Amino acid sequence: MSVTRADLGGEWMLMKHGEGDGIRASVPGCAHVDLLTAGTIVDPFYRDNEDRLHRIGESEWTYCRTFGVAKEVLDHERVVLRCYGLDTLATLCINGTEIAQTDNMFRTWEFDVKPVLTPGENTIDFTFASASRHIQSRQQERPLPSWCGPREPRGREWLRKEPCNFGWDWGPVVVTCGIWRPIELVAFSCARLNDVHIRQDHTHPGKALLRVEVAAEATTAEPLTVEVNVCLKGRTVATTVASLTDGRAVADLAVEDPELWWPNGLGAQPLYEVQVELRDAHGASLDRTAKRVGIRTLRLDRHPDQWGESFQFVVNGVPFFAKGANWIPADAFIVRMTRGRYEELLRGAADANMNMLRVWGGGTYEDDVFYDLCDELGICIWQDFMFACSTYPTFDDVFMRNVRAEAEDNVRRLRHHPCIALWCGNNELEQGLVGEEWDDRRMSWDDYGRLFDKLLPQVVKELDPDRDYWPSSPHSPCGERANFNDPTCGDAHLWEVWHGREPFEWYRTCEHRFNSEFGFQSFPEPRTVYGFTEPQDRNVTSYVMEHHQRSGIGNTVIMQYMLDWFRLPTSFEATMWLSQILQGMAMKYAVEHWRRSMPRGMGTLYWQLNDTWPGPSWSSIDYDGRWKALHYMAKRFYSPLLISGVDDLTRGTVDIHVTSDLTDGRQADVSWFLTDLLGNRLLDARAQVDVAPQQDTLVQTLDLRAPLSKPGGRELLLWLDLRDADEQCSSNLVLLARPKHLELPEPMIRWSVSEADVGRFAVTLEAERPALWVWLSLSSTEARLSDSFLHLRPGEPVTVTVAPAGTITRKEIEGQLRVASLVDTYR
Repeated sequence: MSVTRADLGGEWMLMKHGEGDGIRASVPGCAHVDLLTAGTIVDPFYRDNEDRLHRIGESEWTYCRTFGVAKEVLDHERVVLRCYGLDTLATLCINGTEIAQTDNMFRTWEFDVKPVLTPGENTIDFTFASASRHIQSRQQERPLPSWCGPREPRGREWLRKEPCNFGWDWGPVVVTCGIWRPIELVAFSCARLNDVHIRQDHTHPGKALLRVEVAAEATTAEPLTVEVNVCLKGRTVATTVASLTDGRAVADLAVEDPELWWPNGLGAQPLYEVQVELRDAHGASLDRTAKRVGIRTLRLDRHPDQWGESFQFVVNGVPFFAKGANWIPADAFIVRMTRGRYEELLRGAADANMNMLRVWGGGTYEDDVFYDLCDELGICIWQDFMFACSTYPTFDDVFMRNVRAEAEDNVRRLRHHPCIALWCGNNELEQGLVGEEWDDRRMSWDDYGRLFDKLLPQVVKELDPDRDYWPSSPHSPCGERANFNDPTCGDAHLWEVWHGREPFEWYRTCEHRFNSEFGFQSFPEPRTVYGFTEPQDRNVTSYVMEHHQRSGIGNTVIMQYMLDWFRLPTSFEATMWLSQILQGMAMKYAVEHWRRSMPRGMGTLYWQLNDTWPGPSWSSIDYDGRWKALHYMAKRFYSPLLISGVDDLTRGTVDIHVTSDLTDGRQADVSWFLTDLLGNRLLDARAQVDVAPQQDTLVQTLDLRAPLSKPGGRELLLWLDLRDADEQCSSNLVLLARPKHLELPEPMIRWSVSEADVGRFAVTLEAERPALWVWLSLSSTEARLSDSFLHLRPGEPVTVTVAPAGTITRKEIEGQLRVASLVDTYR
């Protein structure tokens, strides 16, 4: 008999433990979402409602339902309950019999339940103990040091649960519980597939050899075989059959002239499907599975060079500059994430020319669909294990066995994805949480090493030996371990801007090998803020606005930097928009500089791509999925071909650079011109440049001493253009004074709307005077824009494509469209 699976998801009942009445609930799900759906609690994200709902995380909750079991199911030799995610401290009972207790949100749990099942109706319930009370109790027994904000409970490191569930400096405290991933009943006889590991050999020219290692759980001694087929776009390209010995088989296949998988911007992302079918001695099918793979090599390359030791990713033998951001859970209630929401965020990353995201270690190992989409979009994943900003009880053997099982589950689950580029042990422990001995601030290096230098790399070596492991981010393998931001090797987290209050120009003093965290905050756009505030809250110093700011005095920091660069905005809405321009400027300073430093530096992943709830944060896409100014700017500063300028006002010069991520060289046209604030051209020039592949090229050093000595930088704008094959591929603006000191005239922007194609509109913008940071918005319709927060030059129209989320007419677009620029923030 073949394997039989019965999904036990769907409608359950949820009740507070010990209380009779319950509500309808959904599985997968969590208690907060079910209570919110039932209307029994208020929205935790609205105003300061979060503080009224901590009781949910401090209570015990029971999920229960009945389910039918056919006699034919019980005729199988084995019947197991497979739980893909239980959050977190669960006691499982079936038909009144306790089956098991669980204590790890990140594991797949499986239990033999055949002895307790009966034909017909059965009952099942999970009682979830309070994670909040559990960590309080463990922390009282032995305090573990960690970095926690004032709202965050201490002790979360005692429990293998999503760390940011207990709050972070960008998210709320909402301690969840529930059956958060699918649950199913699995019945089988004879055998079932347990594991499939697909390895690749690229040492033979013109072909890729695939080794498919299969493990099966057998209840019989009869001969078993596996049939393996490799398909591309529905066409079989390789097939073989292998016999199992002691429950294992190895199938070797050759794919001739393979189509290689590449990161976004470097090539295509073809995905082969590897189909595995388990058969009995008579050829009958017992079980089957399929996994998509990309044929490629992808490694972390570290070798001695003139600057120390390289830190670069190499795909198919080609080093590439990693461009991207850090990923955090995209909802404080992760069960609300759908394929559509994942796709919107990940496609937004790809559209902004990103090729890598770091799945940060304070969240979760993401859902399968996340990695499927990254495979399709060419977004490489730096995958942290789920350890962040805390010490851990690695002296506890029970804890360590639990972690090993967690790591094995997730490495096995994810290793076939071509997007996975690196396994990383933790986030920031080496940045101040480890010392020679345990004390009230740190754990010992010996106990740190048990987990991050031994257990986790052993799991990766055993289960995914073709990928690299990195113990911590940041980590420096050169010199003393405490030198966590060594510029000669390893990766760096650079927070001197924001936390250290250094000016944006500080970024240009840094020459690190790989910048895996750095960031600057902004507010979301007004519409997002209106969603969690009342009119009386709409002041950056109001209680509600500060409640949603989790980085201490973050709102104050935003305003301090804003006054360094811009004039004081004249309204709450202007403050929201201007903070986004400020954030984009900060990241532009950093990323453009580090891209110019290639190949010394070979990656920038800014903090952070997305949000977990609405409020001010470091994200470039807010909780509602709206692109901030930073994301539009990222699309430009991550462009495969980038033109940029480096000003030195003490010398009166500007260096013009062209940076290329392309693998081939080419000729391109560079033009620059200097204007006054009315748009009158004072100087201009054009040159043809040989752009070297995967390098930065210094095109020219402009001597601007003469024009700077007359009107001064406060009356000048330097415009840069790069054209490839007569198509503009990059443009830039170099400011020779702080924007607050520019006496910009009213730009007098005109715009018109036309239909582009089905469901899309073209907005053509033209200004009579220079217009800086021009943004577009629709008053009541969601839309994706091809560009925004751009600079307009007089007499040069620019067309922006608007793709509304729903059906809308051109006339409605014209009625809702708002066009604004920098001068609108203070006039």
